[in-house]
Amino acid sequence: MSKIDLVKENKKYYTAKNTPTIVEFGNIPYLSIEGKGEPDGEVFTKSVEALYPLAYGVKNFCKKEKTDFGVPKLEGLWWVISKKPALEVPRSEWFWKLLIRMPDFVTTEMVKDVKEEVVKKKGSDLIKIIKFEILNEHKCIQIMHNGPYSTEPATIENMKIFMKENNFNENGLHHEIYLSDPRKTAPEKMRTILRQPIK
Repeated sequence: MSKIDLVKENKKYYTAKNTPTIVEFGNIPYLSIEGKGEPDGEVFTKSVEALYPLAYGVKNFCKKEKTDFGVPKLEGLWWVISKKPALEVPRSEWFWKLLIRMPDFVTTEMVKDVKEEVVKKKGSDLIKIIKFEILNEHKCIQIMHNGPYSTEPATIENMKIFMKENNFNENGLHHEIYLSDPRKTAPEKMRTILRQPIK
């Protein structure tokens, strides 16, 4: 039985150039969990730790059904509730939605059944609030950010300049795809796709 590689099968989704480019996507299924606080804080960390067991639970269920797949990269949507630019708001006031993409054959019923089993094994209340949802960001600007998360503002500024020059406006939440594992990758070698829905 072959294993589906979502990253290889969706190269346009998981690759980006070093300059802003326009891309477009349709309906995509995800497991998701929302929260608030610093990206290196306890709530964020525990939410990641809740998301992965459910993702692997779904994977194992599918494997038994002869439709195995590799669990792909972690992603995040970010926003603030403020009239100030996001980077001027304290990190403790940042809101986020963590995502892990799922194959198209995963269903709400499947996730519900697997979630009950995973909750029993892990005993985590956070797993209970994980959702299965379909998102469609439509047209987006995206760019590859090379380096540590702390230098993202300069890359985001490049995206804003591109939007202004081409008369685009934001049409959704700031989206990041974490291609590198910060526990295993030197900061200067980190790679993160930054994506912004536009209209």
